[in-house]
Amino acid sequence: MDTDPGEGKISQSHHSTPYTSKANPSSTATNPSAPPAAEAQTIFTPINLILFSLFLIILYLRLRPSKPPAATLPVPPPPTVFKTFTPPTLLPYNGTSNMPVYLAVRGRVFDVTPGKNFYGPGGPYQNFAGRDASRGLACGSFDAEMLTEDLEGPLDKLEDLGGEEMEALRGWEERFTEKYLVVGKLVAVGQAEAKGE
Repeated sequence: MDTDPGEGKISQSHHSTPYTSKANPSSTATNPSAPPAAEAQTIFTPINLILFSLFLIILYLRLRPSKPPAATLPVPPPPTVFKTFTPPTLLPYNGTSNMPVYLAVRGRVFDVTPGKNFYGPGGPYQNFAGRDASRGLACGSFDAEMLTEDLEGPLDKLEDLGGEEMEALRGWEERFTEKYLVVGKLVAVGQAEAKGE
């Protein structure tokens, strides 16, 4: 039989080391327990990639910063019922004894409690709290003399005021309308509307 002695050696060496690679014969010599390159790539199977992705998602969900607490809206004030006031029933709404601060301008009663620093006790306009402030605002005077003394009498009709004073009063009324809630109307004690307070 004619056999090439070189062929037999290759074939023999191929059978004696099953993991020998023709491309890199030295890999087995340096690390005999190392798997071949084909087996090393089996780590990246579709199932392993899915599991690794799941691991990353769970890790992210555990380590991400917690959501900031939802912004809480301020508690709205209780609903205001439109009421009819007389000068004596308006008087307690002056900001003392935890009462809101109301004042009247030309028959409309405004809740000026948000401006309690101005209209409440100790404020520059405190004389107007719980009162009809129309004459004082029209004249630009915040003195107590501008208020009607007789709370049981008729309301001040402001008939003696001039054009400039009435214009100033309208300006104040517009500011109050823009800034504060109208909570009622002011009527004289003897009027029929006052009976239904």
